[in-house]
Amino acid sequence: MLSEGQSYLRGAPWLMFAPGVAVFLAVLGFNLLGEGLREALDHKERRG
Repeated sequence: MLSEGQSYLRGAPWLMFAPGVAVFLAVLGFNLLGEGLREALDHKERRG
């Protein structure tokens, strides 16, 4: 969707906003999930 929206970037830049936000949120979600799993499963780095 982002690559198709490049042709419309000059005329209607808001068309790239929704797919860009969706990709950003997906990457952020997977990153937070991975960090949470690492923290939950890593018994060597228990703090305090």
